[in-house]
Amino acid sequence: MKFKADRATLLKALAHVQSVVEKRNTIPILANVLIAVRDGKLSLTATDMEIAVIEDVAASTTRNGACTAPAATLYEIVRKLPEGAEVELDHPGGDAQLALRAGRYSTHLVVLPTDDFPSMTAGALPHRFTLSAQQLRGLIDRTRFAISTEETRYYLNGIYLHVADSEGTRVLRAVATDGHRLARVEEPLPDGAGGMPGVIIPRKTINELRKLLDEVSGGVELALSDTRIQFHVDSILLTSKLIDGTFPEYERVIPRGNDKVLRVGKKDFADAVGRVAAISAERSRPVKLTLQRDLLTLSAASPEQGTASEELDGERVKYESSPLEIGFQARYLNDITDQIEGDVEFCFADGSAPTVVRDATDSSALYVLMPMRV
Repeated sequence: MKFKADRATLLKALAHVQSVVEKRNTIPILANVLIAVRDGKLSLTATDMEIAVIEDVAASTTRNGACTAPAATLYEIVRKLPEGAEVELDHPGGDAQLALRAGRYSTHLVVLPTDDFPSMTAGALPHRFTLSAQQLRGLIDRTRFAISTEETRYYLNGIYLHVADSEGTRVLRAVATDGHRLARVEEPLPDGAGGMPGVIIPRKTINELRKLLDEVSGGVELALSDTRIQFHVDSILLTSKLIDGTFPEYERVIPRGNDKVLRVGKKDFADAVGRVAAISAERSRPVKLTLQRDLLTLSAASPEQGTASEELDGERVKYESSPLEIGFQARYLNDITDQIEGDVEFCFADGSAPTVVRDATDSSALYVLMPMRV
């Protein structure tokens, strides 16, 4: 195997693939990137046995072949080369070391057998459809903050992607919950997705995919089965195992009869939460919302620091129901308002029941927030 590639192009591809490599793996081959030249095309592959990323890279190839090299080491070497450098990699085959040259710099890296490198791309993926990068970013950004990090509830450690009925229309729906808050976001059902099974995409896969989506603007092809999902993003193919579990019946926790409605400006509300919550270093301490007609008072207290409160009224607040007091964790409020573009709409039942939160200008997203005792 022998090729030459521009340093910036190679660095960008190595950054993508080495990101999925487990830094503390116990299987040496999983610390390596598979470098392959076939039919004049260069591809880089990395995997942790749960996720695999394959990227095609523009290069001038001289000789077909393949080898594996330490991913983190190779990335660091290329990163520290001067801008504009042309990088040549040459592997004669077998157990010989991989030679890297750039200008007057040269190094040799120990390789491991390519036969030991696992493949995750085998097997049929019968369900195929396309989403725009913007749609996929929206599904991820508006739900991933609610993914649970509690490993014992592994079936909550991802985003549940499935087909659902919404007011008589079939939609593609993404849901995440950690038991304290729930995020549900919908997009129009794309062609080809109608028969797909409901799948739980792991948190690490979501995070790796989201990084790739920052660099694209076109369509992303999705293919999936009951056990695997694949995303084709430009010249990158990301394949992942799915979480083998049953996502809870989340519709049962979404309240239907919350009739006390507060509408408040997003920026005014978020800024006030931030100022009031600053009284306490504990991010889990609640912020209390005290509601009266067209008046919202936010308050917080800390035994160590004191108290803080702020009133919002006038055009910024609309509330016409009976007085109400309810408390929420400040961070959870901020996580939700960060996803909202227009005014924030809260729908309450009472001070201890789950609250529905919506973007007043966007009906495609719905959030549920459990209150705290204050």
